Amino acid sequence: MHPALTALSAVGAVGAACAVWGIGIERHLYTVRTATSAALPTGSAPLRVLHVSDAHMAPWQQRKQDWLASLADLEPDLVVNTGDNLGHRDGLAGIRRAFEPFAGVPGVFVHGSNDLFAPAPRNPVRYFSGPSKAHRTPERLDTAALDAFFTHELGWASLNNTAARLSVGGRDVDLFGVNDAHRDWDDLSALPEAIGDLGRRGSTTPLIGVTHAPYQRVLNAFTDLGADAIFGGHTHGGQVCLPFFGTLVANCDIPLKQAKGLSAWTSGDRSIPLNVSAGCGHSIYAPVRFACRPEATLLTLTARDTPKGADLGSRFGTGGVSR
Repeated sequence: MHPALTALSAVGAVGAACAVWGIGIERHLYTVRTATSAALPTGSAPLRVLHVSDAHMAPWQQRKQDWLASLADLEPDLVVNTGDNLGHRDGLAGIRRAFEPFAGVPGVFVHGSNDLFAPAPRNPVRYFSGPSKAHRTPERLDTAALDAFFTHELGWASLNNTAARLSVGGRDVDLFGVNDAHRDWDDLSALPEAIGDLGRRGSTTPLIGVTHAPYQRVLNAFTDLGADAIFGGHTHGGQVCLPFFGTLVANCDIPLKQAKGLSAWTSGDRSIPLNVSAGCGHSIYAPVRFACRPEATLLTLTARDTPKGADLGSRFGTGGVSR
């Protein structure tokens, strides 16, 4: 065979193998990423936070539903859901099945655009030109039913452009958040008053910021508002990454090296932990993951005065992955 044809055949074989892996295998390799960060006010007890994001649920995705439901066995103190739960007009049935085991566990949520509008086919190459744009004629989803399930049945609090004080294991935890910044639904100007309305904060009461899309303007505002830690989603960790290189696109303006995992975000003279979830789902029109396994995070936040030799880890965290 001509050398050029041999090379072309080899490239084709590698491409086919990558497609089989990304479409048929890796997108189902759900994992729990564990990490620890000394972020809470001095004297605070550890806080185990389960961070879930970007389920993009369709009713037939039972493997994903079973895995999400199994995360209740981790017994987190708090659940943070950073949005894009729905991925189909009937996705709420799958979300119910996935999250019913968390009823009674304190939790909060914010919206991604896919919690309001159904996904539509997109040209993936366009993501390289910058953050994606809204579809012209999106199908409206039953967001009210989703919110009612989270708030009335699970007991979670909405943080869409507002704040909430939760009782978590007998102690107060203050949280605030915004609606989807990717669609410019965030109202950062409303947050100072919303946080102030919570009343006086105790010396060991943490303040946690939650956003779906981790745009820099949001992260900077959250840091300036005094957040002890920030949780975000939206990026899918890049969804299709290059081995030994990492994320290619983030679909927002966050630096690519911070598009997934635990890092430090700095604004002014403050530097705080930022956890961006790679999410556990994908659009039904892009059923692939490559070098970016679907995930949830169990992040243990500890006091800033935690001894360096403690098993819980150091300032910006130690982590690992488990199935």
